[in-house]
Amino acid sequence: MRMSELSSTTGVAVPTLKFYLREQLLHAGERTSPNQAQYDDSHVARVRLVRALLEVGGLSVARAREVVGAVDAGSLPLSSVFGVAQRAVTVPAPLADDAPAPTEGDRLVAELCAARGWTVYPNNPGLALAARVLDTYAALGQQRLHAVLEPYAEAADLVAGADLAAVAAAPDETEMTNVVVVGTVLGDALLAGLRRIAQEAESFRRFPLPEGVPAPGSATTTDEDC
Repeated sequence: MRMSELSSTTGVAVPTLKFYLREQLLHAGERTSPNQAQYDDSHVARVRLVRALLEVGGLSVARAREVVGAVDAGSLPLSSVFGVAQRAVTVPAPLADDAPAPTEGDRLVAELCAARGWTVYPNNPGLALAARVLDTYAALGQQRLHAVLEPYAEAADLVAGADLAAVAAAPDETEMTNVVVVGTVLGDALLAGLRRIAQEAESFRRFPLPEGVPAPGSATTTDEDC
């Protein structure tokens, strides 16, 4: 197919496809003339993946390039692909000239990992991210939120188990790699969406609406109530 057909098939404008090509997010087509190329189903799949990473996963172009590079590498072990995808969706900690001293958040996360038998490399981005959140809770005077660490960890174990079950169910290593990438990047967005739904549902259970206020789904609920 020509680029115009690739555009109509994927719903992505031609200028955007050319941008993907320039940024090495999309592999080149088979050149048929100096200014024409042919594209196939692999390009359709890649465009849809890139669009998902950028628009749903919220990755920057540079991060998305790293992720598709891991997909294209083929020979990377799945643990390395997980690492690339995790770093892509994790906001990096500010750079420092010297290694910072361990914080209370670092200590709490280390204790949690030990208690749950979690063995990870020291550069796992989740370690620094979790510690930074706990330290920020404390800085804001919200240490009571430290109490959610254990139930969050239990939920994380459930989610990780579901993630790896989906990977294991893939028919081959190529598809396993795709599941790792898509599941890690888009799974964060899915989990955030489900959390927001569950928070609202739980709030209605714990803190009932005042009498006369329509509940969600009732006949008197309007769009403005939602």
